[in-house]
Amino acid sequence: MLEVERLRKTYTTDRGGVHAVEDVSFTVEDGRFYTLLGPSGCGKTTTLRCLAGLERPEGGVIRLDGRVLSGEGRFVPTYSRDIGMVFQSYAIWPHSMVFQSYAIWPHMSVFQNVAFPLEVSQDRPSKEEIARLVKESLALVGLEGLERRPAQQLSGGQQQRLALARALVRKPRLLLLDEPLSNLDAKLRQRMRIELRELQRRLGITTVYVTHDQAEALFLSHRVAVMQSGRIVQEGRPRELYASPASPFVADFVGDATFVPGEVVDGGVRALGGVVRCALSEALVPGAKALLVLRPERLLVHPGATGGPNEFAGTLRVAAFLGDHLDCVVEIGDTVMRARAHPAAELRRDQKVWVELPPDHCLAIPDDGWRPRALTRTFEQDTE
Repeated sequence: MLEVERLRKTYTTDRGGVHAVEDVSFTVEDGRFYTLLGPSGCGKTTTLRCLAGLERPEGGVIRLDGRVLSGEGRFVPTYSRDIGMVFQSYAIWPHSMVFQSYAIWPHMSVFQNVAFPLEVSQDRPSKEEIARLVKESLALVGLEGLERRPAQQLSGGQQQRLALARALVRKPRLLLLDEPLSNLDAKLRQRMRIELRELQRRLGITTVYVTHDQAEALFLSHRVAVMQSGRIVQEGRPRELYASPASPFVADFVGDATFVPGEVVDGGVRALGGVVRCALSEALVPGAKALLVLRPERLLVHPGATGGPNEFAGTLRVAAFLGDHLDCVVEIGDTVMRARAHPAAELRRDQKVWVELPPDHCLAIPDDGWRPRALTRTFEQDTE
């Protein structure tokens, strides 16, 4: 089990101290996949580097299986932490022994790359044991038979697997992954998500993953912690974060949404020129300011009124065919929102349409004043 309590890390700049990580606490159960999700500069990578021993925090405690790695007057160096690491840029020439154990060497063969962490370890195994462990690690990631191939001749996906094999060869208690898929193209990235998820589940290795990609976080994780300005602002299972965000920031970062301000009334929220029936956060009472969170995949566009609840008339601005649905942009008064329509629907630009907001899939949360970037009103795409 990984336990992090009240972790703090500050950097000194010419403008003073920057609180990169401030009072961060979380626990990762054995065998679970835990993701730190957030925008650039939120503190997620600094948190991971503190776990790895690459940064020395000013406060807090880090424990792995009850052993203190940092805090309480103790700081265990990286090579003694029983961890494996894969970085965003794994095919690099490292400049320190710490990174030599975790980055791919392009001038070495596949076998030599995976064997290197074992060869430089304090308790170096025998030559025969190294060969066995390397073979097992390569088989785990599907690179068996490529032992003699130069690392630089591998494809992007194979290099990613090699980085994983290298991180896993010492059978670490904890695996740390810092945006390892960000340098891959879209199709390869999607395939590697599946492979990484299945590998982690099969091995049962405790994993902490850092990403800014909400799709990766939702797909891979048992639990996700959303970070903002050095703090964890909400933590939970992927479905919980998506369905019940605690703030507009979390709602925006964990999936697409249209945000509509309104006022809480009996039965819902007054907005869009009427009353929107919806689920209300526990903190909301009649008269309070609220923000509707409307997920585009839950909103349905119809060419005519159906007479159901939560239907609002608007003007269609975009209807892009995506195979299984039409991705629509609709204006309702001053609000621009994304929604979906049946792929066979006959819709044209500037047509009057009705948007259905199913009450069970509309959520209102307290309006804290935060706003995402507004959806553009420049519509240049032709519709069919």
